[in-house]
Amino acid sequence: MRLFEGTPFDRPPRCEKCDQLEEECICPPEPPFRIPPEQQTARLSIEKRKKGKRVTVVRGLPLEGNDLPELLKQLKSQCGAGGSLQGEELEIQGEQLDRVREALKTMGFQVKG
Repeated sequence: MRLFEGTPFDRPPRCEKCDQLEEECICPPEPPFRIPPEQQTARLSIEKRKKGKRVTVVRGLPLEGNDLPELLKQLKSQCGAGGSLQGEELEIQGEQLDRVREALKTMGFQVKG
């Protein structure tokens, strides 16, 4: 007799929707949770980096509920500049305040700064 025989730990995991084994389940995955842009406020600022370089920083957008890498990609292409994701902050190279503000407003975000 095995240690967990007859308990829920002995049975292979099953899908909650179709009751098939998880390896055989063909249910579509649930879409990720997203916060609507209208309910979020992005805070913009320009900061000075080493050697006098300036970057436009977008703060105030939570990592959960957003696709920040995709948002960064869209902002970089609209501004024609490079950028990076530092935690929950989006950094766009150069003084791109007006372009970033307009891009975020057209996406539906509320913008301050």
